[in-house]
Amino acid sequence: MKKEYDFSKGERGRFFHTETTLNVPVYLDQDVESWFAEKAKSRGVELHDLVNKMLRKDISLIQEITGRS
Repeated sequence: MKKEYDFSKGERGRFFHTETTLNVPVYLDQDVESWFAEKAKSRGVELHDLVNKMLRKDISLIQEITGRS
């Protein structure tokens, strides 16, 4: 690493895009990931599709129980 960097020719905001969304990674415990991976494989779907589907069902159930959106 250099002791100093020259930013005199830098352009503020050059790589900033307002329409960009940040996808936050979600880390599963190894046993949970293994279980879901096995189920996804047996159903012939991608792991992320199966997890998203189950989370959407959980959200729906919570909304029904609490009466909230």
